[in-house]
Amino acid sequence: MAEITVTRENFEEEVLKSDIPVLLDFWATWCGPCRMVGPVVSQIAEENEGKIKVGKVNCDEQPELSSMFGVTSIPMLVMMRGGKASAATVGYQPKESLEKALGIK
Repeated sequence: MAEITVTRENFEEEVLKSDIPVLLDFWATWCGPCRMVGPVVSQIAEENEGKIKVGKVNCDEQPELSSMFGVTSIPMLVMMRGGKASAATVGYQPKESLEKALGIK
């Protein structure tokens, strides 16, 4: 279970109440850069399993969550610690840049 689907229904349990940091990946099926960053996010999820949780948020299916986080461009990655956003990136970036920007490594 490297990645989970985050919805409005499970957001509180999976993200806000999580004992470990949660990386949220806001994406859409039609987004080219999202398809480029997807494998990078999957790799981060696998390499950090048990240390962070990775949640995928489909912006088209979860407009309320997208609005809550002020998502205007995708892909947008948000690192949540203790139920609060601690870092965010927008657009495609190489794995090392994402990990540094999000405080993973």
